[in-house]
Amino acid sequence: MNWEQLLSLKRFGDKKPRPRNQQDELRLGFEVDYDRVIFSKPFRTLQDKTQVIPLSQSGFVHTRLTHSLEVSVVGRSLGRMAGKAILEKHPHLVELGYKQQDFGAIVAAAALAHDIGNPPFGHSGEKAIGSYFNTRVDKMVWDTLSRKQKQDLLLYEGNANGYHLLNQNSPGTPGGLRLSYATLGAFIKYPKESLPHRPTKHISQKKYGVFQADVDHFNDVVNELGLKTENKQEPFHRHPLTYLVEAADDICYTIIDFEDGINLGYISEDHALEQLIKLVKDSIKIETYTQLTGTQERLTYLRSLAINSLINDAVRIFMENESTILAGNFTCSLMDKSAYKPQIDDILKITIERVYQHPEVIEKELAGYKMIQDILHATIIAQLNKYKGNETHYDQLIYKACGTDLRLGTTEYECMLNACGFVASLTDSKAMNLFHIINGQTKIT
Repeated sequence: MNWEQLLSLKRFGDKKPRPRNQQDELRLGFEVDYDRVIFSKPFRTLQDKTQVIPLSQSGFVHTRLTHSLEVSVVGRSLGRMAGKAILEKHPHLVELGYKQQDFGAIVAAAALAHDIGNPPFGHSGEKAIGSYFNTRVDKMVWDTLSRKQKQDLLLYEGNANGYHLLNQNSPGTPGGLRLSYATLGAFIKYPKESLPHRPTKHISQKKYGVFQADVDHFNDVVNELGLKTENKQEPFHRHPLTYLVEAADDICYTIIDFEDGINLGYISEDHALEQLIKLVKDSIKIETYTQLTGTQERLTYLRSLAINSLINDAVRIFMENESTILAGNFTCSLMDKSAYKPQIDDILKITIERVYQHPEVIEKELAGYKMIQDILHATIIAQLNKYKGNETHYDQLIYKACGTDLRLGTTEYECMLNACGFVASLTDSKAMNLFHIINGQTKIT
């Protein structure tokens, strides 16, 4: 891989190249990517989607929206710092017009969008959608799908749905948001289809990142960026800047989910302060810290130091391994190589035990599981009946309840994928309300 290709400003449908040194500095394409994501409808739904605690009434707890904004801010810092070092190492990029801000803008935009395809109710939402196709789908319809199409649904993946949303044709916007290919490349955490499934030690092969519906678009992007390989086990390289997007996410959920647990009372404040002090022991100013009297003030101070320490460490790891990353041979996340990994692991262990596995979280995830599957069942039946010309009055009512966001597919696969996409687009509250409507639990006056 080479940086000149990896930093492509090309957008879907372009007929002419977009050289960096001919771009308008006041409206640079990489920065436009950020704007397009933040003004998009799928991004706005993140304000009422679970990060960790479903349907929380606390204003202190992060949603997917606040999490995504924070990941984007951290990503911008990572990108700019790495960009400065990359330009020093590859001065020909400066001659082509590239600046350190370009790297920050790409990573910030990809990080802003990194959770855009996730269903309501956290990661259990993905599992609820996937498990539906193991248990409730009609066999005759199922048999019309290819193996890859079946796998897309059985292992429904929020990352692949995110790519689908960013590039989905809609009235007036062919090609979706038409982000630069550099940003799309940085967004693709797992550059592969759902099949063939050939597990390797490379982190990019852990899941899949593209539905069959988007393979042609994906191939155009990876060919432009030079991500295609001759390796049958790993047919596509991961874009190097994806490592920085991933690191921004890892840094934020390590610290922020832990902080949410503290604010909810799941983790004791004294224990939390102790763990954070271990993480920042080399940068903490004792005099400043002792002057802070409130627990919240101390947490804020330690959180700031922790994030700063992890950002600097991630950039160090990235640049020390830049040639390995460009060769496609860096097989783990940046934070797996962190000097702070023991402290990170301790914090994550506590978060898993005290927050992710808290009875309140589990109870709400279970409720969300039921809601998602019931809505999915009703919408898939309505889609398939309408597609086959067998639409019932009940199906028509389902369509009216769902609104224009439920679009009819042109094949059985597309009908089911669209139904999944509709369910994934719902906020936690909207999913709960639609579940009550479908199950006749609304008030009739």
